[in-house]
Amino acid sequence: MSRQTRPSKQGLYDPAYEHDACGVGFVANIKGVKSHAIVRQGLTILENLEHRGAVGADPLAGDGAGLLLQIPDQFFREECAASGVTLPAEGAYGVGMLFLPQNAGDRQACELLLESTIEDEGQAVLGWRDVPTDNSGLGESVKAVEPVVRQIFIGRGDNCADTDAFERKLFVIRKLAENAIATSGMEESGQFYVPSFSARTINYKGMLLSNQVDAYFSDLNDERVVSALALVHQRFSTNTFPSWDLAHPFRMIAHNGEINTVRGNINWMAARRHAMASNLLGDDLEKLWPLITEGQSDSACFDNALELLVAGGYSMAHAMMMLIPEAWSGNPLMDEKRRAFYEYHAALMEPWDGPAAVAFTDGKQIGATLDRNGLRPARYVITDDDTVMMASEMGVLEFADEKIIKKWRLQPGKMFMIDLEQGRIIDDAELKEDLASSHDYQAWLDKTQIHLKDLPAADAHAGFDADTLLNRQQAFGVTQEDIKTIMTPMALTGQEGTGSMGTDTPIAVLSSKAKPLFNYFKQNFAQVTNPPIDPIREESVMSLVSLIGPRPNLLGRDEAGSHMRLEVSQPILTNEDLDRIRHIKDHTKGAFSTCTLNICYPSDLGANGMEKAIADLCAKAESEVKQGYNIVILSDRAVDAQHVAIPAALATSAVHQHLVRSGLRTEAGLVVETGAARENHHFAVLAGYGAEAVNPYLAFETLYSIKDILPEKLDEAELQKRYIKAVGKGLLKIMSKMGISTYQSYCGAQIFDAVGLSTAFVDQYFTGTVTTIEGVGLPEIAQEAVSWHRDAYGDAPIYRSML
Repeated sequence: MSRQTRPSKQGLYDPAYEHDACGVGFVANIKGVKSHAIVRQGLTILENLEHRGAVGADPLAGDGAGLLLQIPDQFFREECAASGVTLPAEGAYGVGMLFLPQNAGDRQACELLLESTIEDEGQAVLGWRDVPTDNSGLGESVKAVEPVVRQIFIGRGDNCADTDAFERKLFVIRKLAENAIATSGMEESGQFYVPSFSARTINYKGMLLSNQVDAYFSDLNDERVVSALALVHQRFSTNTFPSWDLAHPFRMIAHNGEINTVRGNINWMAARRHAMASNLLGDDLEKLWPLITEGQSDSACFDNALELLVAGGYSMAHAMMMLIPEAWSGNPLMDEKRRAFYEYHAALMEPWDGPAAVAFTDGKQIGATLDRNGLRPARYVITDDDTVMMASEMGVLEFADEKIIKKWRLQPGKMFMIDLEQGRIIDDAELKEDLASSHDYQAWLDKTQIHLKDLPAADAHAGFDADTLLNRQQAFGVTQEDIKTIMTPMALTGQEGTGSMGTDTPIAVLSSKAKPLFNYFKQNFAQVTNPPIDPIREESVMSLVSLIGPRPNLLGRDEAGSHMRLEVSQPILTNEDLDRIRHIKDHTKGAFSTCTLNICYPSDLGANGMEKAIADLCAKAESEVKQGYNIVILSDRAVDAQHVAIPAALATSAVHQHLVRSGLRTEAGLVVETGAARENHHFAVLAGYGAEAVNPYLAFETLYSIKDILPEKLDEAELQKRYIKAVGKGLLKIMSKMGISTYQSYCGAQIFDAVGLSTAFVDQYFTGTVTTIEGVGLPEIAQEAVSWHRDAYGDAPIYRSML
């Protein structure tokens, strides 16, 4: 039922990586006519999705199933009246569905805290109801963690003008109560969970098999329980643990698929805290944090983000188009207005990327959308009696052939919505045309968007200095093998060199040679449910577009069109590009202001000096951002005999994580100028830990130095172009293995496991990354950097003239 029913982090298991593959569906009456028949049809869909769920060794223990309905007003009114509670008019009261601790003392404490929170926020506690349940059909493992299920009825206060305002207030109350109970120190605080807390919807779900839902919740068999919609879900927890709270539907969505960028999405949402403001939520916005609590599944995190956007004034369709945008940057056939809509919103919200079929509802509308690749099934049927059904597959509800008006499937990136108040289906084209036409997004882009390539070029560092090149190469651990087998093929062919599978070299932590910190990170791949994308044949859905600089206020809808944005078509910067960014203030009327932070420190401090150097770097970054600099360049170009460089991956992640914790990360862009990055994996690590763009100046200098001995005569510009193309193709290949389509989603997503790094080191500088076998910490990493520096600038004869 809670975090406590899943094991704590141990060995190779981490509850933060809960994913699931599921069956999802809904049925609705297009005209908004409520009936018990819709509830029964929802339960039938659920039973027919049974094969998409799972059971454990106990055949009566399911992974989770549930049903989200509109609030059945007559049913609750009569039930409450029987216990002496009088409900106000429909829409003027809300119902909270609660999972409470089995311990009576903790349960009472949770109830009292919730009641006091409701009253503190100006609403009224009308009464409680014990939800009748029958656990006779549940397995013993389920009964052991079964919650006490109760409903609380909340009356709308005078500070809420209408039901929409009341919904926002209920959202605030729920977050306040959840966060207060989670930090209360109560022994069973982790067993408190709120499946729904709304004036429009009610959620019956649990750690149940699909055919147990109506047997467990007898309410669902009552003819008075009526609804115009039923959103259902059957969970298959794949390689993770079932629990009461992770059963779907959540409060607004039911999801089939996995969100592979969820770690980065959570970080970016947390980073927005201090930069976010909302006219609708006002002072209540601060009460919502932490918005996304640790240890939830990817679907639960997505649900939290959707709740915030809707509470902040976005329509559900608008919010879903921001969270799961269709492929726009590589689609020449897309309508220009729609393209402008997506391009404008790309600066507001990074995509929640991965294969997904998401059904969503707020009680007034119900719909579904598919990810840009269409990697999850979603099919629908419309009948002549105004019934619409959508599910993971056909056959979950039987309809006579003559009653079917339309039978089709959701296509990649498309959306399908039924507006129950208007009593009609709104198809993808109309929905997106209305939203794309609601503002002149292209005019806003023309006014605020700056493409880096359009800025005037400044004096760039051209060519190379033979006297410093060798020393720099040695200081950053460049080897002859790097140049011969990795960089040269990239510069000649515009793609990675071809090699045999596997490697017989020791992993970095076991090697007797100093290794780049990049080598301690191993790329994850999507191992649960989704196929990798083919980045070559599916190029139209892939994108390397990166936006550098501060991100707008996510909820500042009245500030639209006033926020300047800097866009690059791909994240690898030439020296000329970097100089454009350095001098951008002169060409943007002060909209952007760049500072360069040196990530080198005095070499006479040795390895022991690195920890303080990192702390000083983070403090300096925070100070500069607070002073108004909104692009921060981390540079190790100052490396010389007197200065040793902090490893670029370490400096980047440390600053990124520090600014996230400070709530300042969305106030500034992060660009890395480094001699350390030379192969695709290096760029992927920098991107995964927050770099919006990278300038590999030493890689360019190295290629310039060997151009005369290459088999093909290439000038410096062509060498640079081919190398950048190779890195771009490499990044797309790496992203595609995780089912991620856009660089924006990959940036900061931390899609890596650390192999051979200590937990303390990773938790401090690479927070949220998995490390399972322990290993070296900062002293050893610093020592490797210092040993390279000593080789480069020492007197060893072997290093005087060659790598």
